[in-house]
Amino acid sequence: MTKITDAFKRLTLPVIGSPLFTISNPQLLIEQCKAGIVGSMPALNARPASQLIDWLAEITETLASYNAAHPQAPAAPFAINQIVHKSNERLMQDMEICLRFKVPIYITSLGARQEINDMAHADGAMVFHDIINNQFARKAIEKGADGLIAVAAGAGGHAGTKSPFALIQEIREWFDGPLVLSGSISTGQAILAAQAMGADFAYMGSVFIATHEARAEKDYKQAIVDCNSDDVIYSNFFTGVHGNYLAPSIVRAGFDPNDLPSSEASQMNFAGDKPKAWKEIWGSGQGIGAVKKIQGTAQLVAQLKLEYDRAKALLCV
Repeated sequence: MTKITDAFKRLTLPVIGSPLFTISNPQLLIEQCKAGIVGSMPALNARPASQLIDWLAEITETLASYNAAHPQAPAAPFAINQIVHKSNERLMQDMEICLRFKVPIYITSLGARQEINDMAHADGAMVFHDIINNQFARKAIEKGADGLIAVAAGAGGHAGTKSPFALIQEIREWFDGPLVLSGSISTGQAILAAQAMGADFAYMGSVFIATHEARAEKDYKQAIVDCNSDDVIYSNFFTGVHGNYLAPSIVRAGFDPNDLPSSEASQMNFAGDKPKAWKEIWGSGQGIGAVKKIQGTAQLVAQLKLEYDRAKALLCV
């Protein structure tokens, strides 16, 4: 893990690009890493499962070539997200593929598992587990996670409800390891604020939906640009778990975003087929008001870097 820890020191920004279900792909991940932030994607985005071999080959070969050509400024390390819940029948197959390609960082979700952490550690990799409260954070560390991703209120997808101030403070009372903050972080100023609260890294996802490399449809990317926090709806109707979704996609699917039933009520009263979350219903965090245009990943990271540096300079005045 020493090599991975050293690689973190080379980051242009203390940022981990969050793995976006159905959206992250090798192109987005590679551009994130080349721009100097940790790029990531879910293993489950590769469909069929055999595609994960091709994707990891593309990622590792492209980044190795880039590093050889830029020895003074090599790319950031990359991460693969694994859903470790026992409902994921691909998990062990995907882990074997990841181990074959020496994936340096794993982001695990939906229930920490000791055996998965042990597999990663035996290969010299680090594991960051995402959590929504202090109780889950303790369980993740007890089961061998190296770092935590605190998913606070306002994050995209299946977000928590805790204020980032409360969540970070409670975790830092007992945990001094790597800590990542997720939730409405869309600017360089917000990255610096996350560090000021006690996080080591910011976790950024929704802003990368509106990039050329992201595998999202054009209307989805434009909605990220056009909408703001007023258009983000928190509901458990679509998956049974509360998450943040864009109102325009809910309207397009034929529902009133201001009058969605609860998941429990919908099970009893909703006769039709629910629209598919992530495909027809678009996930988004509350920080999208800062997104003003669709642009390349490299340009976005450069913009964030400029904002971050200016915010640091103002604090030093």
